[in-house]
Amino acid sequence: METAHAKVGRNDPCPCGGGRKYKHCCLKAAAALEETPWKLQQRAHDRLTTDMLKLARRQFEEELVLAWADFNQIPLPKPMDDDGMEAQIFFPYFLFDWDPEPPVRRRGVKRPGVVATAYLERMGDRLDEWEAAVLHEALTQPLSFYEVVQCQPGHGMLVRDVLIGGETEVEEHKGSQMLRPGDIAYGQLSRLPGLNTFSRLAPLPIPPRKKAEIVELRTMLRRKISRRTRSLGAADLVRYEEEIREVYLDIRDTLRMPPVLQNTDGDPLVFHTVTYRVGSAQVAFDALAPLAWGITKEELLETADVDKDGVVTGFEIEWAKAGNKKFKTWDNTILGRLKISGRSLVATVNSKQRAAKIREEIERRLGILAVHQSTVAETPEDLLKDRKLTKERRKAAEERELDLSPELRAEVQAQMQRQVESWVHEEIPALGGRTPLEAVRDPDGREIVESLLLDMERGFTRATYGADVRPHIGALRRLLGMGQHLELAAAGDGAAAVPDVSR
Repeated sequence: METAHAKVGRNDPCPCGGGRKYKHCCLKAAAALEETPWKLQQRAHDRLTTDMLKLARRQFEEELVLAWADFNQIPLPKPMDDDGMEAQIFFPYFLFDWDPEPPVRRRGVKRPGVVATAYLERMGDRLDEWEAAVLHEALTQPLSFYEVVQCQPGHGMLVRDVLIGGETEVEEHKGSQMLRPGDIAYGQLSRLPGLNTFSRLAPLPIPPRKKAEIVELRTMLRRKISRRTRSLGAADLVRYEEEIREVYLDIRDTLRMPPVLQNTDGDPLVFHTVTYRVGSAQVAFDALAPLAWGITKEELLETADVDKDGVVTGFEIEWAKAGNKKFKTWDNTILGRLKISGRSLVATVNSKQRAAKIREEIERRLGILAVHQSTVAETPEDLLKDRKLTKERRKAAEERELDLSPELRAEVQAQMQRQVESWVHEEIPALGGRTPLEAVRDPDGREIVESLLLDMERGFTRATYGADVRPHIGALRRLLGMGQHLELAAAGDGAAAVPDVSR
């Protein structure tokens, strides 16, 4: 019958041989065979929310701005029209939860918001079985943070509740395409007949590096119920749903902020080009050569331009210093580059602080023989706008990448490995100022370290020097006494406690 339904047109003779058109005979029965719990709940959810939105427009449209402010927990949030994606998680809140005077939830029981209450009074007795089930789950289940353990894009996921523990297989077609193992989703699970799915899901995947903030929230919630001799449960998530959403909003706003780019000294990244007029290239070379830490003047002369009399007419050196403030395994830090051609001296550095320092060095060493002509500053945004790589330059860069000799690749690989392995001894803010070696001694710290390692692995997925040049994160796990594969630590003491929602 399913095969016939796929091939036979609505107005064709029914393949059963009864003599009637297919649409008047077996079409309905064939379509019924294709019904799944997912399709049934999806249609019920669409009908329900469409009807509730119509009611909300008639009776509560003027309150929408107030509800938006309450959701964001600030008086004047960004206008809703400028934050369209957030409607995915806001409108369920508005339809099911929002109340301008929310009741105190001391018992951890959710109560319908004003839109849901009005809808129940109007339509409560006329809902079909699936509509009633979808509405009931939306009105009773807590919102939490769910970590993706396994993912089958386009179909579903295995997720773990970070706050109260317990794993759940969910069918989720769209959400499973934007999430991957290790990501964390803020949402609401819905447990329906034959189906677990997300009835709400925030549009922004939370990367593993933000897990520390959720673990901190979990610690705070456990502290709040510490006088009760029980584990953190779903009813507690209902009681503290505002605190939970506050953490989601903080993470959301942080992830939306443009990254703060810094050099290894911690200075904001602003590229400076400093230009001088000098009296003599040879004099400038003699005065500035000591800035190239670790390289002798004789080595610099090998690459300098000289005239027939051996006088320097042009050169380029790397301004460097010993060691590195951020990466303890580095032998030196390149602070900038100096290039002279004839009587023109150009210094390029990547911060305002280094620009001031190189000017001080040049003027101290050359005195009146160096006349400052200009200093031009460009932010990374300026460079992206004005100096986009052409296809030819990108191709040339790729070719240079492939030209690395095996020896140089091995050296780069070793340097990267030393750098990442030194991480286990660094004090990490996400670990409360502890080193990873210290943090793995307790379950919460170990869980956060694992999330940071996963985030680190993702960062090295696109290797700078080719697919075979990247650090081995497995070596870090061995140093920390952790497994070689992703082993997300359990968050709770067993299966998640779920309130009785039987009808």
